[in-house]
Amino acid sequence: MSLPPVSFPLSAAADTSRRAAAAACRIASDRGDLAAHFAIRHQVFVEEQRLFQGSDRDEHDHEPATLHVLGLWNGQPAGAVRLYPLGEGGLWKGDRLAVLSDHRQHRLGDHLVRFAVRTSGQRGGTRMTAHIQLPNVPFFEHLGWERVGDPVDYVGRPPQRMEIRLSR
Repeated sequence: MSLPPVSFPLSAAADTSRRAAAAACRIASDRGDLAAHFAIRHQVFVEEQRLFQGSDRDEHDHEPATLHVLGLWNGQPAGAVRLYPLGEGGLWKGDRLAVLSDHRQHRLGDHLVRFAVRTSGQRGGTRMTAHIQLPNVPFFEHLGWERVGDPVDYVGRPPQRMEIRLSR
């Protein structure tokens, strides 16, 4: 059974309201959603950015607690993010945020991040952490995330660790 998409308004302005009506996010709940989620990640991280060779999937994709989120634009898969709890203490991790290049101007990444934060908080999380590519740090700061420490090396690139407090 597929969950209905959840829309998030960007602002009260007419232009952004029109964009908000076209954007939605949902937790992947069937094979079709998962296939779309993984295809988007593959397109962005393997083919476009060349961060990984062959596949970006890892052990977290097989853990039962991992949530694979699909971002939709006008009902079509266009973005993805995954989130999962990190042990005890309410810490969650968000990663593999990907939006297809043709849809980046629609602010679908904004919807995906807000959906991930809200969903993690609703599931008992108190904080969320993520490793953010340096060009995207201002975007996350705009959404309320804070830098933690200095950038560290990951697959040959230095992402910035960031965190946000979650509410239920």
